[in-house]
Amino acid sequence: MAQKRPGVAKPPAPERNAPGLPPLRTPDGRYLVVRGRLWRAADPALPADQHERLVHALMAARRAVGVALRAHDTAALRAARDDVDAAKQALGERGAVWWTDGAPDWNRHLVRNTPYAEWHRGLVGDTGR
Repeated sequence: MAQKRPGVAKPPAPERNAPGLPPLRTPDGRYLVVRGRLWRAADPALPADQHERLVHALMAARRAVGVALRAHDTAALRAARDDVDAAKQALGERGAVWWTDGAPDWNRHLVRNTPYAEWHRGLVGDTGR
């Protein structure tokens, strides 16, 4: 593990928001930007109550993944990961895209390698990330 130099703090990455602030969203609302990577946002057409229910199911499934990992229970882990995937697909974060204009899916791509690169550079500057 690399040692830290006393008195030298690593500057925060410009695309990281302060705690409590939401991540950057692309102008079209399709993606969140987290540490320079695009992550597909939930379908904004979902009714609020359905979105809330699905997020609750997603969080429960993620907790179940942790429990299964700590218990070394492969069957429970598979079921929990399947539940995570089902919730994310229902939210529109995985699977078929929720937009209808035929634009490609840039999910999980580095923002600098996508059509959003210029927009992102304009917000955070060119940090080489």
